[in-house]
Amino acid sequence: MPETPPPMAPTRAVPSPLSAVRRGLYLALALVSLLLGVVGAFLPVLPTTPFVLLAAWAAARSSPRLLQWLENHTVFAPMIRDWRRGGVVSRRAKWMATLMMAASGAYLLWSSHPRWAAWLAIACMASVATWLWRRPEKPPTL
Repeated sequence: MPETPPPMAPTRAVPSPLSAVRRGLYLALALVSLLLGVVGAFLPVLPTTPFVLLAAWAAARSSPRLLQWLENHTVFAPMIRDWRRGGVVSRRAKWMATLMMAASGAYLLWSSHPRWAAWLAIACMASVATWLWRRPEKPPTL
């Protein structure tokens, strides 16, 4: 009777390193997102926090150096840290985003042609505001 081999220990799949092209695409996404986040700090139409979070996500897949810079930045680090601790968004950030979206909506209604495009953008902003206000303001207690 042939001997059956002993069962093999379970192996963990080792993720293959990203190709240079994919890493370059993630880095480009991180840099563009970071640029949009910085511009969003000055323009009411663009939000800052989502772009900074997207930049951190893409940097984690492409550039440890950029990720470390973001995680140690005086302005961006708290956003990233709060998000990682349970999707937390501060009340101040919620109010700022809501006020900026309201100002953007008013501007769109005042300046936009056709009107349906303004109302579509306002509906999108209202959806984002609803989602945003449902996010926790403090990390969950353990």
